[in-house]
Order: sequence, then C-alpha cells, then structure tokens
Amino acid sequence: MPATLETIKQAWNKVAPGQPFDFTFLNDALDAQYRAEQHLSSVLSWATYLAILIACLGLFGIATLTTAGRTKEIGVRKVLGASLAQLVFTLNKPITLMVLLASVIAAPIAYLLMQRWLQGFAFHVAINPAWFLLAAGLALALAWLSVSWQSVKTARGNPVEALRYE
Repeated sequence: MPATLETIKQAWNKVAPGQPFDFTFLNDALDAQYRAEQHLSSVLSWATYLAILIACLGLFGIATLTTAGRTKEIGVRKVLGASLAQLVFTLNKPITLMVLLASVIAAPIAYLLMQRWLQGFAFHVAINPAWFLLAAGLALALAWLSVSWQSVKTARGNPVEALRYE
C-alpha cells in the first residue's frame, strides 16, 4: 500500500506539480457515512425508549384517574354480578380506543416520513403495511399492560367500600 501510494504521488506531482496530493479511500468515506446513520439510529432508539416510558407513565396516570372517578360505577356493576373480566374490559375500553385512534393517525405520517428518509439511499426496501399493524398491536399490548394493573386492583376491591367512596 505505501509503495503504491508513493507511485501515485509521484505521478500526481508530474501532472499537477503545484497542487497538494490529498486522497481518501472510498471505504473510509462509506464508513463515515454509515457511522452517521448508526449514530442517528442509536439516538432515535434511546429517544423512543424514553418516549415509551413517558407514555406508559401517562397511561398509568389516566388509568388511575379513570378508575378513581368510576369507583361507584364499578361497585354497582360488581354488586349486579359483573365478572372481573367484564370490569377490566369496561375500564380498558377508553384506553384501547385512544391507542387505536393514535395508531390510525400515526401510521400515514410515519409512512410518509419513512418514504422521504429512504429516498436518500440508492437501494432501499419496500415498506410493508404489516409493520404498522405490528406496531399498533405492540402499542395496544403495552397500553393494556400499563393500565390493567390498576383496573384489576380496582375491580377486585370490595363493592361496599366502592359504594361508600366519595
């Protein structure tokens, strides 16, 4: 390698004697380009984890407020014979609707942003709609995990205490 570079440098000096011999290797340039993409991917991954954590905390707060406001309703339903599954479903229904609505709104926006980002590459993969369905399913499962603990805790409570609650 050093001998070849020296030969190229001598040829350069014959062709352009006043110009400096400055060179880069293609693999170094490509490595720098993909290193920037990897760094962007790492930053976005951490931001995504943080956003998911904050969203789960928000969902847990909404679930707590919802169950606190519906304590009497839950007590009445329990006295009238509602099962634990029916009560949890009733408490999780608004959260489910919010997550599904958010997924319907976010999917086209994410698709357009991904298309725009992928246009910068010479070769790219086609975006499969199944990934958006998978993301919506994972978001729904994560929301249910965040909310169900509070819903089950409230639904298992003593209905007499729930009816006395003000």
